[in-house]
Amino acid sequence: MRASMPLALQADGDWNGLALRATFALLDALARSNSLLAAARRLGISYRSTWSRVTALETALGQPVAVKTKGHGTVLTPYGRALHATLAEMYDRLGPVLAAEAARTAEALRGLDVRSPAPLRLAASHDPLLLRIIDANPSIELAVAGSLDALAHLRAGTTEAAGFHYGSEGPVPPPFDALFRDPDLTVRPLFRRQQGLMLPQGNPHGVTGVRDIARLGLRFVNRQRGAGTRIWFERLCAEAGLETGAIRGAQTEEFTHQAVAALIATGTADAGMGTPVVAERFGLAFHPLGWETYYLAARTTVDETVLAGLTEAADDAAGATLGYQSTACG
Repeated sequence: MRASMPLALQADGDWNGLALRATFALLDALARSNSLLAAARRLGISYRSTWSRVTALETALGQPVAVKTKGHGTVLTPYGRALHATLAEMYDRLGPVLAAEAARTAEALRGLDVRSPAPLRLAASHDPLLLRIIDANPSIELAVAGSLDALAHLRAGTTEAAGFHYGSEGPVPPPFDALFRDPDLTVRPLFRRQQGLMLPQGNPHGVTGVRDIARLGLRFVNRQRGAGTRIWFERLCAEAGLETGAIRGAQTEEFTHQAVAALIATGTADAGMGTPVVAERFGLAFHPLGWETYYLAARTTVDETVLAGLTEAADDAAGATLGYQSTACG
C-alpha cells in the first residue's frame, strides 16, 4: 500500500509542520522493534516520551500510525508502514545529494570562520593610567608586576610584551639599556609621567627630598624590589650619599602607588613615592622629583595594529591626565 499524502516539503526539512528526520526516526524505530519499549530504547528516550511522540504525530496527520495488539506488541498501521517506506525511499534518493551539500557547506563555513585573535599578554609595572586604558581594551590581558619582573616574564616567553620605567633622566641604565639593542624586540614610549614624594596633607615637615626624610627620621614606605619606582628611589639615595638603610621604613614594601598613598593617608607612614594623580585622589601633598618615560617592549612578532592602538590610546589619555604628558612633549 502506498499512501497518498499532500506533501508541503519546506527547505528546512519540515513537512506539514513536522520535522521529517524526527518523524522518520520514530517510524523506523517502531518498524524495527517488537514493542513500544524496545523502540524507546532504540531512540534513547523514555517510554512515555516515545508514546507522546506517536500521539503528537497521529494528531498532526489525522491518522493512526501505530497500534498496540495483544500478544504482538506495538506495530505500525498500514498508513504508518506506507509513510515509513515513503520517507525511507526519499532519504535513499536524497542521501548522496545531502551529504555532498553538507560537505560543500562545511567547507564554505570553514572559509568564513574568522576567529578572534588571542589577547596580547602584557606584564607591566603598575600605573593607574595604563590600567584605565587596558580595562577598555579586551585584546590585552594584563598582569601587574614590577618593571624588572615584567621584563623577566617577557624573556621567559610567558608574555609577549612588558611595560617598564626606570626614572629616565640621563643615559639608560642597565639592565634596561640592553632592551633597546635587542633585534627581537621593539621598544616604544607610551607616555611621560611625573613622580615625586607623596606626603601628609600640607606637607607638615616641609619635605623636599630623601635627605629630609632621613634627617627627620620620617617613616617611608617603599615599592617592591624590581619596581621602577624603587630603582629611582635607590638612585636618589645614592645621589644624596645615603644608604637606603638610613631611611626609616625603606624595607617596607607595597606593590602599587595606591597602596603607598593609603598608608600615608591613614597615618601609618609619612612619605612614599608616587604620581600626582594618586596623591590627589588620597588628599595628599605632592612634591615633584622629576619626569620619566614609561616604555612598552614587545616581541617583533606581535601584531603591530594592537601595539599602535595601545600607543595611541596612551598618548591621548596622557595629554588629558594630571601628572602625565604625551611623549611628543618630552
